[in-house]
Amino acid sequence: MDDQFNTHGRRAAHSEAFKTPDQIASEDSGASGFPILNSPEQESSIKSPKPRGNRKVKLWPPNRLGWIIIAVVVILITAFCIWFFTRSTKPVAKPVVAAKTVPVKPLTVASTLTGLQVDPSINKLPITAVMIENSTDARPQSGLSQAGVVFEAVAEGGVTRFVAIFQSNSSALSVGPVRSARPYFISWMLGFDAAYAHVGGSPEGLADISSWGVKNMDEFANGGSYQRISSRAAPHNVYTTLATLYKLEQTKGYTSSTFTSWPRKADQPLKTATVNNINFALSGSLYNVNYTYNKTYNTYMRNVGGAPEIDANTNKQVAPNVVISIVVPESQGPLDATGAYYSEYQTVGSGTAYIFQDGGETTGQWSKSSNNANISFTSSDGKTIPLNAGQTWITAVTSTSAVKYN
Repeated sequence: MDDQFNTHGRRAAHSEAFKTPDQIASEDSGASGFPILNSPEQESSIKSPKPRGNRKVKLWPPNRLGWIIIAVVVILITAFCIWFFTRSTKPVAKPVVAAKTVPVKPLTVASTLTGLQVDPSINKLPITAVMIENSTDARPQSGLSQAGVVFEAVAEGGVTRFVAIFQSNSSALSVGPVRSARPYFISWMLGFDAAYAHVGGSPEGLADISSWGVKNMDEFANGGSYQRISSRAAPHNVYTTLATLYKLEQTKGYTSSTFTSWPRKADQPLKTATVNNINFALSGSLYNVNYTYNKTYNTYMRNVGGAPEIDANTNKQVAPNVVISIVVPESQGPLDATGAYYSEYQTVGSGTAYIFQDGGETTGQWSKSSNNANISFTSSDGKTIPLNAGQTWITAVTSTSAVKYN
């Protein structure tokens, strides 16, 4: 097949005429446009044409239109960068979650007097003791249900009397009728470092007020703090209020009280009460005391002289949380103006105590080391008996046989 092509790739044509090498060279020169160079001199004399594809284009410095294009591009790039970084660094807003409303419980503390939860300011108030009458002409009394502690004992002639102990400065409710001082009531209330509201007193009682350094609020010297009402005959008509007595205490500098509180416990009512009725024999049918247990409220409904003990302020029956009877040695003192013997109780010392709470009974011992020491209660093994929070009534009897319960 090689013999069919010449050196220039042309197919041989047998029909073409024979051509000499010079003729072939001359034809090839005309066909290609390039002369046949036979020597170096001829080669150098011919200038090579510039290739069209390698023409140089002028790019810098740009012309006016180029500068405009560059400025627009720079502005767009700058704007994009500002937008991008501003967006990426912007804090992500957290979803708003509604805060839960938690009711704020008021701060309270246990009352030093009753153990009930009270505002802390209450414990800073002075303790106030009020001498209250219990003759049939004095009933119903006012303010007994407000007291934190009440002591009860026979005064003279078989008539019982109370010293009611409070810690309040705002009550405008009446308290009374207020009666005269007695030594044993002074000794009991001194255990609470109380200021003492009374109307005069027995000779021994007035002497003890002076010698024992009692915070004295005698009506005889402070008549403006007491009121004699017209609806009752004297001497059963003297009344006051806790708010009034508090103002009197402030003027006298009786601004606080320091005493040993009774230990307290949570209520623990028995599933089945073992004591539902309590009876204290004092001086006779008009003054004997009965309590009936109220399981619903874990309290004791007080009755005196066969009738409910009613508070005139509320028209409700008095119902303490804890009932205590203390067996206290008692003797006859001097005669009073009516010819009746004053009672004399040995308040300093110790003796049998009956504690009623939660529908049950604990027999223990009371003790009081001095007039200024608070009375305390212990079990047979010498451990302190904690009391339920709330009002406590303490009745003095002269023998264990005066206490009956079932």
